[in-house]
Amino acid sequence: MAKKPRIVIIGAGMAGLTAANKLYTSTSSKDLFELFVVEGGTRIGGRINTSEFGGDRIEMGATWIHGIGGSPVHQIAQEIHALESDKPWEYMDGFSDEPKTIAEGGFELNASIVDPISTLFENLMDFAQGKLTEDSAGSGDVCYYNFAAKAASKGCTSNGGFGNQSVGAFLRQGLDAYWDSSKDREELKGYGKWSRKLLEEAIFTMHENTQRTYTSAGDLLTLDFEAESEYRMFPGEEITISKGYLSIIEYLASVLPPGVIQLGRKVTRIEWQPEGHQSVEMENGYDSWPVKIHFCDGSVMLADHVIVTVSLGVLKAGTCQDSGMFNPLLPSFKKEAISRLGYGVVNKLFLQLSPTGNQKTNDVDKFPSLQMVFHPSDSDLRHKKIPWWMRRISSLSPIYNNSSVLLSWVAGKEALELETLSDEEIINGVSTTVSSLLSQPHKEVKSNSHEFCNGNMTSAESSSESEVRFVKVLKSKWGSDPLFLGSYSYVAVGSSGADLDTMAEPLPKVGSCESAGVHPLQILFAGEATHRTHYSTTHGAYFSGLREASRLLQHYHCVGV
Repeated sequence: MAKKPRIVIIGAGMAGLTAANKLYTSTSSKDLFELFVVEGGTRIGGRINTSEFGGDRIEMGATWIHGIGGSPVHQIAQEIHALESDKPWEYMDGFSDEPKTIAEGGFELNASIVDPISTLFENLMDFAQGKLTEDSAGSGDVCYYNFAAKAASKGCTSNGGFGNQSVGAFLRQGLDAYWDSSKDREELKGYGKWSRKLLEEAIFTMHENTQRTYTSAGDLLTLDFEAESEYRMFPGEEITISKGYLSIIEYLASVLPPGVIQLGRKVTRIEWQPEGHQSVEMENGYDSWPVKIHFCDGSVMLADHVIVTVSLGVLKAGTCQDSGMFNPLLPSFKKEAISRLGYGVVNKLFLQLSPTGNQKTNDVDKFPSLQMVFHPSDSDLRHKKIPWWMRRISSLSPIYNNSSVLLSWVAGKEALELETLSDEEIINGVSTTVSSLLSQPHKEVKSNSHEFCNGNMTSAESSSESEVRFVKVLKSKWGSDPLFLGSYSYVAVGSSGADLDTMAEPLPKVGSCESAGVHPLQILFAGEATHRTHYSTTHGAYFSGLREASRLLQHYHCVGV
């Protein structure tokens, strides 16, 4: 009897388990394949990791369903009733509509200062993403469209393209265009050392720092401008999953028989047979298995097809000169795409407020949804006790209304620094920062005002009055975790959407196998970094898993794929 084709999927995250689910449940493929999912870690889920903190359900990794219209993740969540829960969960009431924006020195900024810069930033990003055009710009947006068009024109090449223009450079050119159009404005008073221009730039920087966490680009000067408009969002609201993102993963895995998923199986090397490979007859018949997978415990697994779903970070590490992850090495077209694409670190930092720390019975005194505006870390005007890694964190907010658990998102080198700090260092740094922001002066205070005359509050009393204390901290460590080495991909300056398509190409190259007598589809690639328009998302990973499963089903002429 002929042996069944053996398919080994490396990685039990969204892409790997979607592929396994599809291969196993396709009616025509029952008993057609031998199927294994090998996972280097001790859990399934990959960059999805639902946990608990302070009595609340939280996500250490993937958090949002990015648009409910047409999202396969939302469809599954609905089907398995994962959108209903009796227990509180992260962002269960969405985003805070009324964040409190406070600048370093304790100055609460009113909407007249914040909103124009926020609107400018939002319109610039809409332009970069192809959502704001000359035709779509309403009467109120025309000036913002003009700022964006002026900024974009500075990055144009002679043939009308954008060359190596970055999102970061485009944004700053947009801010300059805004300033050029609004000279001779009245200087702000009552904001200490802050001038109008310094404050506007700091608010703009706050939005840039939020964008860094959205894209995982530690520096927006490395984020490609032209590719930004290829990224696609689903329509509809963005929501979180009441029962946790892990419920989606568990649903996908639930159809697989015991033994298919093998945990603690870290792959060290994948041997394969490229074009031009001379098949050597071996006495044990190994030559009939084109792929040989080596594990860190010394064991080996043979396969006809391997679906590699490891992160782009692991592929980058695995294709550098000193690594032997693939033997022979991947072809240059694949290695170059892996090298050019961007892959960054975004971590989540959860802190639990002390029961006495700014938590009074009056709702007004509950911890606000805080937007933080800082001086640059090299500014002489900065508060010396605020640590450098706090200065590029843009917000700190309760994970839902009145929760005692607060959350910040951190990107780039600050995210990596956070991974090395002790809980005590983090608590001290955040507490110092937030206490200084929430101390007086809270708002513009005039020397002859009733409040000032009768307040009789020294700065020392003020700061102890508003000291914010935390009892517990929890942080993700995606950058230093050897199974991920980061969070998600982006199109870096110097790469393009075409590199994401290259990432998805199987090996050996399609078309080279038939004539050369080489086993086809030995190594297939799935994961968020292999999807051209939905990279960096769980649904991108889902689509990629379906794509590679379907590729194999079609190869074996399974009907109804």
